[in-house]
Amino acid sequence: MANIRCVKGMVGLVTGGASGLGRATVERLVQSGASAVILDLPSSEGQALAASLGDRCAFAPADVTSEADVQSAVSLAREKFGKLDLAVNCAGIAVAVKTYNFKKDAPHSLEDFQRVINVNIAGTFNVIRLAVGAMGKNEPDADGHRGCIINTASVAAFDGQVGQAAYSASKGGIVGMTLPIARDLAPVGIRVITIAPGLFSTPLLASLPEKVRSFLARQVPFPSRLGDPAEFAHLVTSLAENPMINGEVIRLDGAIRMQP
Repeated sequence: MANIRCVKGMVGLVTGGASGLGRATVERLVQSGASAVILDLPSSEGQALAASLGDRCAFAPADVTSEADVQSAVSLAREKFGKLDLAVNCAGIAVAVKTYNFKKDAPHSLEDFQRVINVNIAGTFNVIRLAVGAMGKNEPDADGHRGCIINTASVAAFDGQVGQAAYSASKGGIVGMTLPIARDLAPVGIRVITIAPGLFSTPLLASLPEKVRSFLARQVPFPSRLGDPAEFAHLVTSLAENPMINGEVIRLDGAIRMQP
C-alpha cells in the first residue's frame, strides 16, 4: 500500500501568503483541514486574512531576507500549532529593465539587480534553511518522511523575456538549488520541489490594462487563459501529499513558451 500523505492536519508556513499565489495556497490549506502561518510584510493584508480564516491560521509579519523575522515565524508555527510540516515559498519581487538603455546611455541599476536576487534567491534559501530545522524535529512516518519544501520559480527561469535579466536570474537560481537541497535533506526525510508558474491572474498582472491581459492570455496554448491562483494552490497540496515527487521542477503553464 502506497504511503500517500494527507494535507489534513499538516501545518504549513506560506511566504507571500497575504496575496496572489500565496494567499490561494493559505486558503486551500485551511479549507483542506491544515493549519497555516502567513509570512508576509507588516504592511500586507496578512493580519486581516488570518482573522478571516479562523483559529487554524496565524500571521507572522516578516521580511524573508531577515533571519530573526523568519525564525520567529517558524517559532510561531511550532508554538501555536505544535509543528511545521510544509513551507511554501511564494514571496518574490520583479523589475523590468534592459541590461543597458542605449537611448539614455544608462546601465541596469546594480542595486535593483541585487535586490531581486536577494529577495528571490537569498530570501527563499533563508526560509528553507530555518524551516527545515523545525521539520527535522518531526516524528518520521513509515516512509521516514518529515516534511516538504515547495518553492516558486517561474517560466522566466527558462524563457526569460527582454528586460527580465534580474528576474530570470533569480528564478533560475531557485531552479538550480532545488536538486542539491533535496539531496542535502534526503537523509532526514524532507522533500524539496519547485513550481514554475506561467501567466497567472495575480495582483501583479491585475494591475495591467485589460487589453494587455487578454493579449497575454491568448499566448497560452491551452487552456488559453491566465492561470487561476487556486490551480497553483491545488498543485501545492497535491505535491505535499505525494511522497515520490522530490527534487523536481514542475512547469504549471498551459504549455506556454514565452516570446522574447
